[in-house]
Amino acid sequence: MDFLPPDLTAYADAHTSPESDELRRLSRETHAKVLYARMLSGHGQGRLLSMLSHMIRPRRILEIGTYTGYSAICLAEGLTDDGLLITLDKNEELETIARTAWNQTPYAHQIDLRLGNAIELIPGIDEVFDLVFIDADKQNYGRYFDLVIDKVRPGGFLLADNVLWSGKVVEPVKPSDRDTQAVLAFNAKIQADERVENVLLPVRDGIMMIRKR
Repeated sequence: MDFLPPDLTAYADAHTSPESDELRRLSRETHAKVLYARMLSGHGQGRLLSMLSHMIRPRRILEIGTYTGYSAICLAEGLTDDGLLITLDKNEELETIARTAWNQTPYAHQIDLRLGNAIELIPGIDEVFDLVFIDADKQNYGRYFDLVIDKVRPGGFLLADNVLWSGKVVEPVKPSDRDTQAVLAFNAKIQADERVENVLLPVRDGIMMIRKR
């Protein structure tokens, strides 16, 4: 996922505000106990999510893909005092790790974890969102966008993670590689959608930043 040389990545991390103790512990636990720990947002990306959330000051956030709860903490840091982050995930096995981590922060009461299939859950959520973070199965990115765009306020933001897909978006794609095809289709879909403005940030594995007009 990291395209910069290791020494430049280390330099960037050294000149980025540090993680909280709670995030550092969660990162260590994820790497020690959970498969595919690279799915964790991590230090640099986590601080970017926190910074963006502080800039937007959202009252309502929707996160699609919870994993072990690291990104939820980062996003919750910028919530208004009466704000709420709804996070969706289908993996019940990681719930305990996430909730334990959240309970060590000031934001536990502002995080609402809902377990299940996001495609089925999203239509039943009656909220207007200031910020949406999509970080789940790539083959459904386009469907997630279609389901949430009308729930985002005008001027609100969506962020989609992994849109560079470890560099595979600029390589020849095998017909069997459905994930890369899905990421390419999602990026093209956003680029062509006149309802939004977008910037693809080459941060870590790529973040598509989308503003609803």
